[in-house]
Amino acid sequence: MYGVHDARTQGYGPAYGGDTYRPAYEVAARAHGSEPVLPRQGVRGMEKESRTGGAHAMAGRRAARRRKARYSRRPESAVRRLLPQALVVAFLAGGTTAFLAKDKAIELTVDGRPRTLHTFADDVTGLLAEEGVPVGAHDMVAPAPGTPLASGDEVAVRYGRPVRLTLDGERREVWTTARTVDGALRQLGVRAEGAYLSASRSQSIGRAGVALDVRTERTVTILADGRTRTIRTNAATVREAVEEAGITLHGQDTTSVPQPAFPRDGQTVTVLRVTGSREVREEIIPFDVRRTADPTLFTGTEVIERAGRPGLRRATYYLRTVNGVRQKPRRETSEVVRQPRTQLVRVGTRPHPDSVQGADDLNWQALAACESGGRPHAVDPSGTYGGLYQFDSHTWHSLGGSGRPQDAPAEEQTLRAKKLYVSRGATPWPHCGARLHR
Repeated sequence: MYGVHDARTQGYGPAYGGDTYRPAYEVAARAHGSEPVLPRQGVRGMEKESRTGGAHAMAGRRAARRRKARYSRRPESAVRRLLPQALVVAFLAGGTTAFLAKDKAIELTVDGRPRTLHTFADDVTGLLAEEGVPVGAHDMVAPAPGTPLASGDEVAVRYGRPVRLTLDGERREVWTTARTVDGALRQLGVRAEGAYLSASRSQSIGRAGVALDVRTERTVTILADGRTRTIRTNAATVREAVEEAGITLHGQDTTSVPQPAFPRDGQTVTVLRVTGSREVREEIIPFDVRRTADPTLFTGTEVIERAGRPGLRRATYYLRTVNGVRQKPRRETSEVVRQPRTQLVRVGTRPHPDSVQGADDLNWQALAACESGGRPHAVDPSGTYGGLYQFDSHTWHSLGGSGRPQDAPAEEQTLRAKKLYVSRGATPWPHCGARLHR
């Protein structure tokens, strides 16, 4: 049997009272029917206890109960201390999970330059605003603005570029998101096979845009010198197309379509061989006639006071021949060599007498028909006699007439013929006078 100081530590378990927190030496003392002895107490202490009696024994039992109560409360206190810490850890873990769920890895390509970034934006609009990428009406964004984002998505932005396009002579401004001339032509649907391009297909297009002249290949028919030539061309003008057909224009030669015009597909152009010369011509300028009233003359009588004289003009004409056919002359210059002189005429306003006694009943119409064919302005071949009744100038003036008889009205001629008959009878008309009495 071992002493108290030599007692071995025993394993915890039901055999020792079921208290897993009780020290082995307390268990051993209880097995011997006595109170436990602390390790630091020696034999001397035990002898003292035996002397002091039950008071010391009772104090030892109270201390043992306090230690038991303290050991039995430790697990509950530890739980209370760890619970707040566990809640904090759980909260932080949940927040981190939500934080990580909002973060997205996105590949953003702007004008062909890709980069991978992390964002908390919910959609494409937010991403572009977050990255400071402005977009306009002519820019392309894929997927469209407002599309929700998920990690791993790809977003592409292509900026629009203005193209000042002249296509077969027609100018317009269009927009493209292509970065090269070749890409722009494909995007705009311009057929460039065999066409003339003012810029290389591989030329890059900056944000400022590019001016591009495109002339597609066209079929043009040229008619010249009796021959027909059909060519395929992307010429910029009709003249270039004619030259490509091997036709040379000389001097004043021209074409049926203006030479600077753009040749259209299927168009027919005729070459016009032109020759020309100039000719100077003298032209008569007609004179004007100014009439004034004269009350001394019978009504219907006109007397030329001053004869008119025509003017003279010298003009230069251009004579043009097209393909052997002479055109209407075109006047180029004109100068007046001599001014025309106005003719002055006096017009009688004096009333005629109603009749001539002794001659009114005669057949003056028959006489006039015989002498002049009834023509008031008739003049004989010699120019000596004129009028209805073939007066000579001397006789006419002696009867009060003025000017030439053939210029006087028929009524005045008949009146003076009657006066002549009264003074001389039918003698002035030896061949036709007999007709007065028929």
